[in-house]
Amino acid sequence: MSPAGPADGEGVSERLARWTGAYRPQAGLPDEFLGPDGHPRGAWTRLLERLGRLAEHEIMARFVSAERHIRDAGISYRIYGDQREHAWPLGSLPLVIEAAEWRALSAGLVQRAELMEAILADVYGPGRLVAEGLLPAAVVASSPEFLRPLHGVAPPGGRYLKLYAADIGRGPDGRWRVLADRTQAPSGLGYALENRMVLTRAFPDLYQDLHVERLPAFFQAFRQALAAGAERAEPRICLLTSGPFSSTYVEQAALARYLGLMLVEGDDLVMQDGCLHVRTVSGLKRADVLWRRIDADYLDPLELNPVSRLGIPGVLDALRNGSLVMGNMPGSGMVESGALAAYLPGIARALLGQELQLDSPRTWWCGDPDGLAHVRDHLDDLTLRPAATPTRGAGRDAILAPSTIAAERARVLEALRDRPFDYVGQEPAPLSTMPGWERADRGLRFVPRPFALRVFAAATPEGWRVLPGGFCRLSERPDVDPTEMRLGIRAADVWVLSDRPVDAPTLSMQGAPRVRRIAGHLPSRAADGLFWFGRYAERAEAVTRLVLAHLVSVGEAVVTDITGSVRAPAALRLRAMLAEWGAVSAPDLPTAALAQEALIGREIHGSARAHVARARRNAATLRTRLSGEAWRVLADLTDLLALDEGRDFAEAQLLGRAERALSHIAALSGLTQENMSRAAGWHFVDLGRRIERAINTCSFAMSFAGDEASADDLGVMLALCDSQVTYGARYMQGVALEPVRDMVLLDPFNPRSVAFQVEAILRHLDDLPALSADGIPEPHRRLAARIRAEFAGCEAADLDGVAMARLESELERLADAVAGRYFPNGPQGLRPEKLAGLA
Repeated sequence: MSPAGPADGEGVSERLARWTGAYRPQAGLPDEFLGPDGHPRGAWTRLLERLGRLAEHEIMARFVSAERHIRDAGISYRIYGDQREHAWPLGSLPLVIEAAEWRALSAGLVQRAELMEAILADVYGPGRLVAEGLLPAAVVASSPEFLRPLHGVAPPGGRYLKLYAADIGRGPDGRWRVLADRTQAPSGLGYALENRMVLTRAFPDLYQDLHVERLPAFFQAFRQALAAGAERAEPRICLLTSGPFSSTYVEQAALARYLGLMLVEGDDLVMQDGCLHVRTVSGLKRADVLWRRIDADYLDPLELNPVSRLGIPGVLDALRNGSLVMGNMPGSGMVESGALAAYLPGIARALLGQELQLDSPRTWWCGDPDGLAHVRDHLDDLTLRPAATPTRGAGRDAILAPSTIAAERARVLEALRDRPFDYVGQEPAPLSTMPGWERADRGLRFVPRPFALRVFAAATPEGWRVLPGGFCRLSERPDVDPTEMRLGIRAADVWVLSDRPVDAPTLSMQGAPRVRRIAGHLPSRAADGLFWFGRYAERAEAVTRLVLAHLVSVGEAVVTDITGSVRAPAALRLRAMLAEWGAVSAPDLPTAALAQEALIGREIHGSARAHVARARRNAATLRTRLSGEAWRVLADLTDLLALDEGRDFAEAQLLGRAERALSHIAALSGLTQENMSRAAGWHFVDLGRRIERAINTCSFAMSFAGDEASADDLGVMLALCDSQVTYGARYMQGVALEPVRDMVLLDPFNPRSVAFQVEAILRHLDDLPALSADGIPEPHRRLAARIRAEFAGCEAADLDGVAMARLESELERLADAVAGRYFPNGPQGLRPEKLAGLA
């Protein structure tokens, strides 16, 4: 948004007065910005003093820069049940909290985390809480998160919780209260990290001047916490995701990248010999630690939910025998139960000998006769919540506020009569508000926005450690609850302001890893995605070159066909190839319409736009392996091929767009060559491109370099292979069949020839790991060697249509052989073979 700001001569005090003058929190709601005296709280005063020194146009320029970075970096989220990705809605102002207040809040959070750990240890162990009447047995037994197969199983590493989170809000009395405990698989930590990175890029001066507490030390400690208890000194740590369609997949990828974890899905993992292993291109490799980001019920289809396709069959055995450390332990979501809140104060006194520093709104479980009687008597004053954790995506929709209860009183009373144990009654907990921007007639101003704050604590070897920040969500409208990400909700960074300068984070030498140059093992699924990322990028280039060649050839060497239409034979073959590849709906479209469909057709499965979209979808599963520059190029290319959708373009406009698309694809290829480490991942990206380019070039040659090819056909062939300049420098007599065939098929020095691709393919296969140590080439390697031998033993005159078709078929077989050897749909559970004996 571009504010209609006042003159540049406005002073700081006038600007601040205009921003805050109309700020009116809703009566009865606690507010973070204004204290009880009606003046800004100390932390906000410090922020405003520095923010007010910036002109509004400069502030807005920084916001635009932040939004651009979010788009370029591909930071996004999905609403549950929605297949679309939405750009991450980062708000423009951080939530600021003074260090002293944060210390008190952290102490309460640590106490609550210790309490949750102690409850889990008792529930899955001796059961003293139930035996002594501190916790009703029905609260435990009826919880869908209580997993009976794990009763009596001690958590490997000694802790049920590696990460604890709590949603909190400030009550009317000014105290923070816990709105919900998050122990199942807490989300938001990665988004808190992304929020910080984006906002500090936009306001680095404010970040430094206000002495904002840094985050890296927490994440380093959390990684050490994950590794604690593993059997091996250098454990392999995996982050288990449900896949790219998870609503929080982007944050999971960000965490895996930042912490150096292996991002895996259930299909990447397999149990063997009582241990969990990762399927990699090098065979099975043991996984020592699993940080799960899927619900526990989906973890093991053999013992838990039998319909699950997200988990690993038999993985609970690894917990029983102690070979796998898992965070958080399956079944830890039991303490998220709303019914537990009614008994927490008494449990805290019994287990910790302390009163709760961070309590919840007063709660009554309707499974208790006294609790049910109280809820019925005060139904109009209470919020009715499900006793168990609301189903995914239900969020606040599963909660009945007093106004809703009044409108549906008969239905509510019937539910309380039939299944009272499914509900808890709770005192309403109004959410705090914080300032957000709103555009007014004279510029910007602050308006109150309801918000929910999620804070995190990690169980490190030295004790619980609290993240000095958090994941804040605020609503753009008072009637939209911000406790769950949806449309109308924005995120905000959380700044804890220290009283003194904050030292830049450093890596202690004690925790420094030993130097190594060999990359980790590549999961088979990631190799599959990288391979197809390369193939789809190459397909997009091939279609774009066909469009360019057609637009250029339309006016050259024309002849009249039997219908009286003026057509170029080469153009007819280009049209036929576009139709064969599914890039156009019909080959007889007008030139501009045909080129537009092939280039930017949204509903055309073989268009350049469709191939780029598939490449980006594959890239979305590889966020831990692609650079930020590659994401920016992909975003620019996607926008270029979707720009001005619905318009009809002239041929010259389409020609320019195709040329720009080729430039972006070339940039993407260059980034792959220059920015990716020469590990297995790079080999698969380039292998996919090389195989696809060789196949496409054979297809081009069959159409434009056959025995009856004209000079125009040969010219198109050179254009499709981007070899006009090289040919012109080498041959002065003009185009001829055998020289063109040699250059695009057999020339080992031409980076566009098939022979060049075959040599590159063999080099990649030589560098990829082999499962067998017997020295005998694997089948895909033997097939590639036969293809190279055929190219080495033939001449241009030998490559007629039949020979080229056979080579294309062999290259397709090679692609299938590579997939069968390295990817998940090939042989499962392959182990490297070790030979014993003397040389």
